[in-house]
Amino acid sequence: MTEDSQRNFRSVYYEKVGFRGVEEKKSLEILLKDDRLDIEKLCTFSQRFPLPSMYRALVWKVLLGILPPHHESHAQVMMYRKEQYCDVLHALKVVRFVSDATPQVEVYLHMYQLESGKLPRSPSFPLEPEDEVFLAIAKAVEEMVEDSVDCYWIIRCFVNQLNNKYRESLPQLPKAFEQYLNLEDSRLLSHLKTCSALSRLPYDLWFKRCFAGCLPESSLQRVWDKVVSGSCKILVFVAVEILLTFKIKVMALNSAEKITKFLENIPQDSSDAIVSKAIDLWHKHCGTPVHSA
Repeated sequence: MTEDSQRNFRSVYYEKVGFRGVEEKKSLEILLKDDRLDIEKLCTFSQRFPLPSMYRALVWKVLLGILPPHHESHAQVMMYRKEQYCDVLHALKVVRFVSDATPQVEVYLHMYQLESGKLPRSPSFPLEPEDEVFLAIAKAVEEMVEDSVDCYWIIRCFVNQLNNKYRESLPQLPKAFEQYLNLEDSRLLSHLKTCSALSRLPYDLWFKRCFAGCLPESSLQRVWDKVVSGSCKILVFVAVEILLTFKIKVMALNSAEKITKFLENIPQDSSDAIVSKAIDLWHKHCGTPVHSA
């Protein structure tokens, strides 16, 4: 029996006895023991499998560039990251832009604004659309990451990835959504068009916020594993699968407003199944992904 067939046999056996992912976890642990972490292999692993929760923050920090590939530098680099965090926070407190009473996600927003040269003249200034996106993502990461320094850096670098790496890809996602929904269920797409709902779907929630505020933490982080490791296209298939899952409900609604309102507040108990099916759909249409958008 070849090494691959042995591995596949073990994977099937582990899944049958309730230890799904045991082999994948071992594979990741081997990757994480390398003296110089292989970014390419970590990306590929994250694209193919869900990250175990105990390693997710570490892998995200490496893939987002918060930590370097070399293990021996991690402690020192995180010390610098913490010092920078404390310096920026101190500066905001000195100019009385934040206080101990400021909600933590707003603190993160003002830190990000200060570092990117976009701090408004007053904290009472109305929020820009990009600030709303930042806050939604920050609230989601805050649910996933306990340490405030890690939390800020993951939010900061995740948002920068959306604004830079995916700047040209994200505006194309609504068109891709229409294309793949047509392949999966053309009748459902026709219904959306008939109701004039297609252009009014919650694309900002789905694609700009990457489902932050739409999916619960356990489901969201499985989607973000793919986004962090190089594919924003997974977002399209989550959106398609939401429509397929709630097809009966959507087909029964006859106005764009009702359809959009429902899709902005989908039932949370279906989210894990939706994400699993969305990942299968992504593999079906895009093959076995490597780390490309």
